[in-house]
Amino acid sequence: MSTIAENLNNLGVVLPQPPTPLASYVGFVRQDDLVFVSGQLPMQDGVISQTGLLGAGVSIEQGMAAAKICAINILAQVNIACEGDLERIVKCIKLGGFVASTSQFTDHPKVINGASDFIGEALGERGVHARAAVGVAALPLNASVEIEAIFAIR
Repeated sequence: MSTIAENLNNLGVVLPQPPTPLASYVGFVRQDDLVFVSGQLPMQDGVISQTGLLGAGVSIEQGMAAAKICAINILAQVNIACEGDLERIVKCIKLGGFVASTSQFTDHPKVINGASDFIGEALGERGVHARAAVGVAALPLNASVEIEAIFAIR
């Protein structure tokens, strides 16, 4: 069985310093053996990597790539919660995905698969999770995707 760090290395992913919260909240809250990760945007180096609406110029593939970046930022938050030891992750319990989209767009689950697939590749069996994928009219900073998460850790 490979470690999460090995999986991330094989995926070519280095966890960034998590983005600073944009308003009056923290990046995560730890309660006993649970970590609740605030909604993460597809932010890289302080810039939103994908803006706009799915169904109005943003493709499913672009949305999936943005969702993956959100998931990378989620793991960066969990890494801090686990004091730098991702092997403390017991399970990704749930992802909540929000997709900025037109009212006609209905492929929200496909977009959020970008995050779900990455979490599964990074965590293996520990990455199998429950999920929601919801369409919204707009997200902060005109981001196309936002994802929140709940993890069990030891």
